[in-house]
Amino acid sequence: MSPEEDHNLTTLLEVADVVAIFGKSWGLHVKDILRTTPSENLRLIRESVDFLKRNGATVIYDAEHFFDGYAADRAYAMRTLKAAEGGSDVIVLCDTNGGRLPSEIFRVVREVRRRIAKPIGIHAHNDAGCAVANTLMAVEAGARHVQGTVNGLGERAGNADLTSVLPSLKLKMGAKFSNLRKLTEISDYVYELANIRHDPYKPYVGRFAFSHKGGVHVDAIMKNTRSYEHVDPDIVGNRRIIYVSDQSGKASIVAKAGEFGLRLQKSDPKVEEILQAVKEREGEGYQFENADASLYLLMLEMLGRGRSLFDIAAWTSIIHGDGERVTADGTVMMKVGDKIIHTASQGNGPVNALDLALRKALKEVYPKAEGVRLTGYRVKEIDAEVGTAANVRVIIDFSNGGESWSTVGVSTNILEASKKALLDGYRYFLLRNH
Repeated sequence: MSPEEDHNLTTLLEVADVVAIFGKSWGLHVKDILRTTPSENLRLIRESVDFLKRNGATVIYDAEHFFDGYAADRAYAMRTLKAAEGGSDVIVLCDTNGGRLPSEIFRVVREVRRRIAKPIGIHAHNDAGCAVANTLMAVEAGARHVQGTVNGLGERAGNADLTSVLPSLKLKMGAKFSNLRKLTEISDYVYELANIRHDPYKPYVGRFAFSHKGGVHVDAIMKNTRSYEHVDPDIVGNRRIIYVSDQSGKASIVAKAGEFGLRLQKSDPKVEEILQAVKEREGEGYQFENADASLYLLMLEMLGRGRSLFDIAAWTSIIHGDGERVTADGTVMMKVGDKIIHTASQGNGPVNALDLALRKALKEVYPKAEGVRLTGYRVKEIDAEVGTAANVRVIIDFSNGGESWSTVGVSTNILEASKKALLDGYRYFLLRNH
């Protein structure tokens, strides 16, 4: 078949000015997958690329499995590039199986650059965990075109992650392109589109990328941020987070209080009291790293600034089973000042029913509570060795459409732990917005 008869090639010309196509660089694929001869494969590459170029396209040629092919038969792998060189604008070397290491990528790209005049690109997969490193080493060796995906999403172990590649190129290797202040936002947006939970440990854009917990680290960060941060988080649209835990010191408490708008000095006796309260709670199973709202309420309590906007006098949450259908009823008796409010709601589970009843009661006095929604619910068994009598930790995520916050509750009863986290969530919102 000639290129003119190839529907795939003619369609590309109809819909795009810039076209990326791939061809085989590895004899194994030529023989076992395409089931053709080496010379026929070269003809297919040459004629396809030339046809696209002749018809006005900018052509990006992806040399699939190039590094594997180069390792097996470098002479033939180079012949495939030569076949594409005449009609292509960029030749992209692909580590399609993702198994090559950075030192090899650097060496091969440098060797190819000496023999190919066209700009060289890199396309790396992450099967050996080296996609980002391989991409950067290729650029170091002379590649000027980079392929990757946001968050590294891709087949198998994924592709080179542009949220790591781009800031490293700009901030570490002097690449010239526009600012990266939307990078974290873009990463979050793509995770939401893909309905994939965000990875908090991602370099540059993860929630933990610029987080600090240990007392020594936090104390140093408060004196000079460069002491434990390789770049300013604001450059990539991220932010610094100070976590408070049983590893924390007074500097962590002061820094975290500052984030909440509470001004404290390390010499203030209240700082030591808050630190001890945190350690006591963590001894009971609480963790505040992912529950800032509960930590804020604890700080207010220890500082004597807490306000009881409502109290729960009684509550129930009951499950009903009817064949395959299961529902739950939740009731709340709430006291706000001298007012007693009774509400009941039905939900698809006991926590949902309790949340609906609680929100129904709150909105009678605090209308803004109507806009609060639960966006996440996680349960962790703390001391599993005691079986069903184990303490459980419940973390609940909330949002009102513009702000997000999280709370924690601990109990041997999962509903009691959930209730604690629910109440903290609404109390935090009302204190910050009432």
